[in-house]
Amino acid sequence: MTPPTDTPYDVAILGAGIAGSTLATILARHGLEVLLIDAGVHPRFVVGESTIPHATATMHVLAERYDIPEFKALANFEDTAEHVAKTCGQKQNFGFVYHEQGRPADPAKANQIVLASGYRRAESHWFRQDIDSYVFHLAVRYGAVPRLNTRIQDIDIDADRGAELRTASGETFNARYLVDATGFRSVLAERFGLRELPTRARTHSRSLFTHMIGVEPFDDVAPVRYDQPSRWHNGTLHHVFDGGWLWVIPFDNNDRSTNPLCSVGLTLTGDAVSEDRDAPEREFAAFLERFPAVAKQFRSATAVRPWVSTGRLQYSASGTVGDRFCLTAQSAGAIDALFSRGLANSFQTVNALAWRIIEAARENDWSTARFAGVDALQQRMFDVHDDLAYSSYVGFRDYTLWDAIFRVWHTYSFYSDAALEHALSRYVAGKDDQVFRALERGDSALARTVRGLLTTARETCEAVERGELTTAAAAAAIIDRINSERFFPDYLPHGKPELRYVDISQDKAMEFMRWSRTEAPRWITESFA
Repeated sequence: MTPPTDTPYDVAILGAGIAGSTLATILARHGLEVLLIDAGVHPRFVVGESTIPHATATMHVLAERYDIPEFKALANFEDTAEHVAKTCGQKQNFGFVYHEQGRPADPAKANQIVLASGYRRAESHWFRQDIDSYVFHLAVRYGAVPRLNTRIQDIDIDADRGAELRTASGETFNARYLVDATGFRSVLAERFGLRELPTRARTHSRSLFTHMIGVEPFDDVAPVRYDQPSRWHNGTLHHVFDGGWLWVIPFDNNDRSTNPLCSVGLTLTGDAVSEDRDAPEREFAAFLERFPAVAKQFRSATAVRPWVSTGRLQYSASGTVGDRFCLTAQSAGAIDALFSRGLANSFQTVNALAWRIIEAARENDWSTARFAGVDALQQRMFDVHDDLAYSSYVGFRDYTLWDAIFRVWHTYSFYSDAALEHALSRYVAGKDDQVFRALERGDSALARTVRGLLTTARETCEAVERGELTTAAAAAAIIDRINSERFFPDYLPHGKPELRYVDISQDKAMEFMRWSRTEAPRWITESFA
């Protein structure tokens, strides 16, 4: 579809990936004239394939809040497999197996979070080319005007009139507001000098990745027997070691899938982050030689697409909103794939931006001030992810410290997810949009307390890097903080290093909800009253 270039749009969105298409769907559903532009086409290869509860719960929020029932099909594996694509994997757990070069595998050095016991509640391994295409076509179905294979050459933004976009072929488009969801090479970040140079991120990592066939389940080839409650192959497996981690994300781990592929990516930190590096396939082969326990998974594996090798992954922006524009998703900043937070952060930004744009269009008030909360949210999410990733890479030096950081990550995730689910249930009951706006501000006692735990973890790991603390002392300090704050009741394992697997049964979940409303610290009971 080629629209006339003199059509005035309410919003132009640069980037028809999942973030841009999700926003376009919402805005078009609410009657705005939306232009969705991308230099590429669908379908296309994308990583960022592992969902987490915060991502799928936010998709459920978007479905309810903005009246888009099709989004619910992306809120759990069962509905995705039934209504969207039969090319996705299931994710019933987050698994971490620790390795030490030159030492045999140790079954006591592994962690797992069980997310679900069945398809209906399971997270997903999204085969992104199919998922992104589904959301893009949903946006078009709701009325967004698509322009794929269209490269923007120049942009003028006027604080009073909006944006004028000119393509390489000489076409011109006008919009009252411009959203940039293009990624690292954001034209607006470059145009307005918004990239922080150097980035404030403490994390320092790079990745190489591909899709493969023939990757064997680690459960079948592991050199020792692990006693984890859920098969590694039924979730997202992380092989972690001093210096980085390897992801294994199978798309064929369920009887619904017709997809034989597996996403594989190696992320390295420290001295390995340099421009002087080997070809990615040789670098991966050298890694497998160092870790033979991991190599067994790949003895029959073959890459089915060229390897991608990145430079440093981290970048940030000094500001993400301005006169008549917003940088969102990967345009605003990124850390890396650890803990799979990219999708959740993108959907949270869409959730915060969409209602503001809808109200701005209705009131014809596009002042920068009304979008300031989006910038605050994006900067906060960036810093949270950086604290988690930075602390983890320091923790990978020694299993005892990594085990403590693992508990920090799950504590933060657990309470963030619980707060979001609580807000969703309150909204469904009363249709009061203020529950989401309050959550978005992130200033509750619950939010401040769990972010304080992240700060403790990061500062403790900084002390390790400076040589002021041993890894054992740092781990003990972090566990003491978890226990002293009473983040969890005694029957859950978060403050007990001897318990490495977290599998919260329905009975335990019900008991936790009772505890959270009656016996828990005040900052918890106030949040779930």
